[in-house]
Amino acid sequence: MTSKAIIPCASALARPLAAVALALALAGCNKAPDTAASTSATPQNGGTLVYLEQQAHNALYPPNGGFYPNGGILNQITDKLTYQNPRTLEIEPWIAASWSINADATEYTFQLRPGVTFSDGTPLDADAVAANFDRFGLGDKTLKHSVSEVINNYARSEVLDPLTVKFHFRQPSPGFLQATSVIGSGLVSKATLALSLDQLGDATRIIGSGPFVVSGEVLGKEVNLQARDKYNWGPVKLAHQGRARLDAIKIIVTPEDGVRIGALLSGQAGLIRQVQAYDEKRVNEGRFPLYAASTRGVNDSLALRPDNALLADLKVRQALLHATHAKEIVQTLFSANYPQARGVLAASAAGFVDQSAELAYDAERARALLDAAGWKLQADGMRAKDGRPLALSTYESLNYVQNREVLQLVAQQWAKVGVQLNVLSGDLGSKTIDSLDPEKIALLPAMVGRADPDVIKSNYYPTNRNLLLQKGGISQKVQSFEDRKLNGLFEAIAAEPDTARRLELTRQVQRYLLAQAYVIPLFEEPQVYAGAPWLHGVDFEAVGRPSLYAAWIAPH
Repeated sequence: MTSKAIIPCASALARPLAAVALALALAGCNKAPDTAASTSATPQNGGTLVYLEQQAHNALYPPNGGFYPNGGILNQITDKLTYQNPRTLEIEPWIAASWSINADATEYTFQLRPGVTFSDGTPLDADAVAANFDRFGLGDKTLKHSVSEVINNYARSEVLDPLTVKFHFRQPSPGFLQATSVIGSGLVSKATLALSLDQLGDATRIIGSGPFVVSGEVLGKEVNLQARDKYNWGPVKLAHQGRARLDAIKIIVTPEDGVRIGALLSGQAGLIRQVQAYDEKRVNEGRFPLYAASTRGVNDSLALRPDNALLADLKVRQALLHATHAKEIVQTLFSANYPQARGVLAASAAGFVDQSAELAYDAERARALLDAAGWKLQADGMRAKDGRPLALSTYESLNYVQNREVLQLVAQQWAKVGVQLNVLSGDLGSKTIDSLDPEKIALLPAMVGRADPDVIKSNYYPTNRNLLLQKGGISQKVQSFEDRKLNGLFEAIAAEPDTARRLELTRQVQRYLLAQAYVIPLFEEPQVYAGAPWLHGVDFEAVGRPSLYAAWIAPH
């Protein structure tokens, strides 16, 4: 028997939450039919899932899918060329039925599945795949489309026949196969690729080939997804095939943590993202499942900017590293879902190095390093040199869990050795501009998820995220900082076809980052979601974006 299980009407709830109830009222409510003959163990078709997201999406250009609100939408409406199994991390067929790679990883050839279409009816063929990766690999300055951070050394595509496409690279690109599976490589129609970055903020204009389509949007507040009736080309090894089990998904932007939790526990929502550690007990006590999806990449860290005059001295950076008590941060603010960092990368990441000894908290050593660097304690307990106080500034990041609280606790720890850390909130415009100036913003919180060694390059390489602010990036404020040895290691990782050698280079770059005290790893940051007990089949791609293709709602 088919169930059309629907979220209950807001008016029927004892304690309605205004923000969510209003959105539900606009959508309308339907009473679920009698499903006495059904059991929760049997997948059900139908129903609308209400999914609460902490932040609104921005431009849905696929390489921007690393921003979790973007990824949460793109993962439902786009397919990828390949599928990375989130449990084994093996690359499996999806839109590509098979592939071949030459010996030095400079040529990749993909055979595509026949009969795949975008939601506008146009074919997802070799020409469309070529157009996507030409854009992701080369960018388009006119349309403000950036080069994808997961694609290295891209040269061109070649359409061999309607279902065969070949990609050529200037140098070896060993990470490309995995790059075809990530959220930033979601395939969109050529009509979507023709839109500017600004136009891609409108979710209704994103034409993918995925199991859902965008059926409506209230900009900044809500995105509605509808299942594609004729969808039949999910990852080939998934147990579920064919149409998505849900009829629809309603994504509602709900910034307040308490509102998201309350809506879940009261039955107004079926899935929520960004469950804070202090709310986990409340969710568990209600027997609502928590999903702590690993991001398998660069740990939540502080990235220091050596171009800042106060951080140019290695001794000062080393002092800050040893003045940071990561264990205290984890025990004070987080749960067991947030392991203390044992290195630059998460313990589950390829090439992980256990650097616990180098990360040891040692306030006395920090004080001695600052003394040796000439920073003297003043009467107020802070340090100064040549009349200049050792005062640094950073911005909190809304993208990271409890980031303001983390930074404030770091500020307290650093104050014990005489260093002042100013934690700024600022509006998005001032934050964006100031963060490009190492003298204004001396460090920033940073993490990035990807299940491939190239992830470390993505965070720190000058033409990628450039968290260390080297020369060669978009900032015009960097005066001199450039670490050619570090960049050479990143480039070698991106171009090394031998797996063993590539992993050894990954270990080398982790050791070098800590030897230079460029980064201060704090903890492994998962993406923590909570679901209703009647929601089943929720899955996550390899770095924590939800996949709702096989999700279903049990009678309740």
